[in-house]
Amino acid sequence: MSMIIRKGTAEDLDAVEKLYGEVCGHMAATVNYCGWKRDVYPARQDAEAGIREGTLFLVEEDGEAAGSFILSPRQEAAYAGVKWQADLEERDVRTIYTFTVSPRRRGRGVGREMLAYAVRCAEEQGARALRLDVYEGNLPAIRLYESAGFRYVDTVSLGLEEIGLDRFRLYEKLLGQAPDEAKQLK
Repeated sequence: MSMIIRKGTAEDLDAVEKLYGEVCGHMAATVNYCGWKRDVYPARQDAEAGIREGTLFLVEEDGEAAGSFILSPRQEAAYAGVKWQADLEERDVRTIYTFTVSPRRRGRGVGREMLAYAVRCAEEQGARALRLDVYEGNLPAIRLYESAGFRYVDTVSLGLEEIGLDRFRLYEKLLGQAPDEAKQLK
């Protein structure tokens, strides 16, 4: 297995759109843990925005799209009223969006490698925390995030009730700090 994680380019749009469709199709046919809906979220326009902003990353394994995520300097509006582990300015935080692994590649460490890569990128960008939200019913993703050192902070609404997604768990991982220093920030 040769895995490469790199910034996405315009040439990757079709592969990312196909990956989103593959994930949404798999979820529709099995258990839709994440609540995603084909052509609603995530969709091609999400990948286009990520590529345009230089925040979309593509995981390739053996020449195929194995996963993707967006590492953004922006946070959801619902994050503003939350008591995070550390009180940081938005410029000191990176947020993970559209974190997805191909159903054919699950259970092989791809998601764990993606999270480790996101941590390294966020640290290189000078971030002090990495945050994300996950639909409260997405138990496989919650287990992955918690096992990778993300701490549960709160549960909020992201305003997606009209498509059946009402409660999202917020997670945060403090970066570049010794464990004792991180405890003091709580």
